Amino acid sequence: MALLITPGQWGDAPQMIEGLDRIKVPRSLAGRPRTRPEHVSGDKAYSSRRNRRHLRRRHIRHTIPEPKDKRANRRRRGSTGGRPAGFDRECYRRRNEVERTINRLKNSRAVANRYDKRAYVSHGTVTVAAIRLWLRP
Repeated sequence: MALLITPGQWGDAPQMIEGLDRIKVPRSLAGRPRTRPEHVSGDKAYSSRRNRRHLRRRHIRHTIPEPKDKRANRRRRGSTGGRPAGFDRECYRRRNEVERTINRLKNSRAVANRYDKRAYVSHGTVTVAAIRLWLRP
């Protein structure tokens, strides 16, 4: 799990690339940790050109729906508009599992209310809440 603390008014979508760069999954045996996820799912907010270009360059499969206005503009341009983005409905339906896990983290009062003034304290609060959630039967 990668955690990125930002000011309250910042959106999630512009932070996607930095969040992906922080992911490091250790291998079961020896070797350097994996830094490229097999698949990324997100909602329409994550469908910017910058995010899609980054995922394409790193060869990361993704399920991110295309907003209606972008879809209409692409169709209006015809053959110069490019091909439609790939979309897997079944994979997109499973995206809510992550959102439910984040909501469980927010059941902790300190995480939900964000009492902490310093970023490192907030990071520790969320980390402790994640460990409690992970160890819960």
